[in-house]
Amino acid sequence: MGKLTVCALRAVLVVVLAGTVFVQAGMVWTLASGSDPEDGSLPLTALRVVTILGMVAVQIAVVCVWRLVAMVRRGTVFSHAAFRYVDGVIGAIVAAALVWFTVTALNAPGQRDDPGVTVIMGGVGVAILGVALIVLVLRMLLAQAVARDVEASRMRAELDEVI
Repeated sequence: MGKLTVCALRAVLVVVLAGTVFVQAGMVWTLASGSDPEDGSLPLTALRVVTILGMVAVQIAVVCVWRLVAMVRRGTVFSHAAFRYVDGVIGAIVAAALVWFTVTALNAPGQRDDPGVTVIMGGVGVAILGVALIVLVLRMLLAQAVARDVEASRMRAELDEVI
């Protein structure tokens, strides 16, 4: 992975992390101050809490990707330590999908005249779960690469003994 690519990815991760912290702070402030009373059309308090939880999921994914990028730069990504971070990304994506399904359920009663919105939102949730499955497949590829790396190291050690 090139230096420019790593710098660009880290810049994006910093922006995403700062944005999620900003959104969380705004939601917590609104919840704590009670300055935005609910008008009854949507359960805003529940939506705010769900938003805070969704931002936590994004932050976990950002931190895990940051750690994986650091491992790539050091050349240690093909190790068992990388699985912890890949699992963190998968867990964060699944949590984000659950948060999205919760938002869909909270929004559904207001969509009785147009249930298509709820169906579309459910489809987006399924797509988010699809991303988690893609990362799971990539995790399996990483497992194969780690196994081959371990096998290559073992064979190299045996060859060194013979020589």
